[in-house]
Amino acid sequence: MGTVAMIYLDYQATTPLAPEAREAMLRWLGGPDSDSFGNPHSPHRMGRMAAAAVEHAREQVAALFPPGGRVIFTSGATEAINLAIRGSGAAGPVAVSAIEHAAVLDTARALGDAHVLGVDGEGLCDPAQDLPAHTRLVCVMQVNNEIGTVQPIRAWSARARAAGALFLCDAVQAYGKLPLESADMIAISAHKLHGPKGVGALWLREGVTLAEQQTGGGQEARLRSGTLSPALIAGFGAAAALAQQRMAEDAAHVEALWHRARELLAEWQLNGSAEARWHGNLNLRRDGLDVARLMSDCRQVMFSAGSACASGSGRPSHVLKAIGLSDRQARSSIRLGFGRYTGLDEIARAAQAIRAAAEEQGL
Repeated sequence: MGTVAMIYLDYQATTPLAPEAREAMLRWLGGPDSDSFGNPHSPHRMGRMAAAAVEHAREQVAALFPPGGRVIFTSGATEAINLAIRGSGAAGPVAVSAIEHAAVLDTARALGDAHVLGVDGEGLCDPAQDLPAHTRLVCVMQVNNEIGTVQPIRAWSARARAAGALFLCDAVQAYGKLPLESADMIAISAHKLHGPKGVGALWLREGVTLAEQQTGGGQEARLRSGTLSPALIAGFGAAAALAQQRMAEDAAHVEALWHRARELLAEWQLNGSAEARWHGNLNLRRDGLDVARLMSDCRQVMFSAGSACASGSGRPSHVLKAIGLSDRQARSSIRLGFGRYTGLDEIARAAQAIRAAAEEQGL
C-alpha cells in the first residue's frame, strides 16, 4: 500500500529550501579534509575565504533592500526585531500595529511603554491615526503573516518621520516577494524566502545608530556578537539572489494559485482584504468549523490554524480578533499558504480534502 504524498500549504510558517540555496550551503559544510570550515572572523587564509563568502552573501541580501543602508546578519527576524526595538532607545513610547508579530508586540510591551495602533476590518492600519507625544519608534509590518494584509508602508514611514520617530518595518513576509519600501530599519528572515532556518538580518538606513544588545566579540559591526555561520549565510544569499531573479515569475504563479484556491473554496469566508493582500496567504473560515478535527482528518495537507509561532497557545489569534472576529469565528479559521513550489494540482487535491472533511462536520 503506497503512502499518500503530503501537500505543503504553510508557506507563512516556513518555505521549502531552494535547491540553489542548499547547494551554496554545502560548499561551507566541509569536513576535516576540506578548506571550507574556517571561522569567518579568523585572519588566516581559511578564515578570509569564509569571510569572503559572507560578504558576497551580504551583497546578495542587500540587493533587495532600498539603497542607502547596510545589512546586519542575525540569527533570525526575532533577534533583528529585538535589536531594533531595544537598541534604538528607551525614552518614549513605541507605537505598534495591533496585528504585528509577537516578536514586535511582546518586545514593545516588555519595555513598558507600548501604544497599539488600531486596524480596520481588513487589517489595514491607517497612518492618519494619532501617535502619542514623544513617540520614539513606530513599528508596522509590510505583509501580515496571518491574513496577508499589505500595509501602506511609505505613508507610515513619512508619518513616523513627521513625528520625529524612527520607523521599523517587519518585512519577513514581503522580502523577496514584493519591492521593499523605505524605512529606518527592516527585519527579515531567510527561511521565509526558501533559505535556511537560523539566519536573518536587520537592515539599517545610513545614519541610524543602535546600542549593542548581544555583547561579546562584536563581530557584526559592533552591533551583534557571535560567530557567523558561512553556510547559513551563503544559503541566505543564494535564496535572495534567486528571489530577485524570479520575483515576477513567482508572483504570477502565486496569482494563479490564489485564483484556483478561491474558486475551489468559494463557499468559505475570506478573513482580511482581498485586494490589499499578498495572495500567497489565504485565511478562511467556516462558522462552526472544528479546526482541530479538520486538521486531523486532512493529515496529508500541511496548513495552519493560525500563526504557527503561537498556534500552540490555545488562544484565539490576536490578528483575527483585531479585525473584529469573535473568538468563535477566529477558532473556526484556517490559513493556507502557498508559493513557488506549490502545484495547481496540489491546490486542487488539498481543496478536495478540506471540503470533504468539512462536509463530514455537516458544513
